[in-house]
Amino acid sequence: MSGASGPVEAGQRGETRIADRVVAKIAAQAAKEAVDTPPDDAATPHATVTVHRDTARVRVSLELGYPGDIGRQCGAVRRRVTERVKALAGMEVPEVAVQVERLHPSGASLAAQGRIR
Repeated sequence: MSGASGPVEAGQRGETRIADRVVAKIAAQAAKEAVDTPPDDAATPHATVTVHRDTARVRVSLELGYPGDIGRQCGAVRRRVTERVKALAGMEVPEVAVQVERLHPSGASLAAQGRIR
């Protein structure tokens, strides 16, 4: 039996691989955190990812409140997804595609129309 001669070099230690589905869950949760409070009947954001080495390309599908600044909300989703995936999975995210599947009337617009009692 041979004794350890010191620390193992980085190339011989192996690597940790984070499953695509885990990165997708991180991205979906980040998208949920980024959007303004969604209506009660809004679907939870869904994300799909393509991972290659330490890079993840993300596609997020979600529902947003309307009226509102859709561009600002999508930008907030992109920033939050990029930040969270980098922090939690250690991956660069050069691309976050945001697909808005549905718009919901926001509570403020319903109140203005007299639909909330």
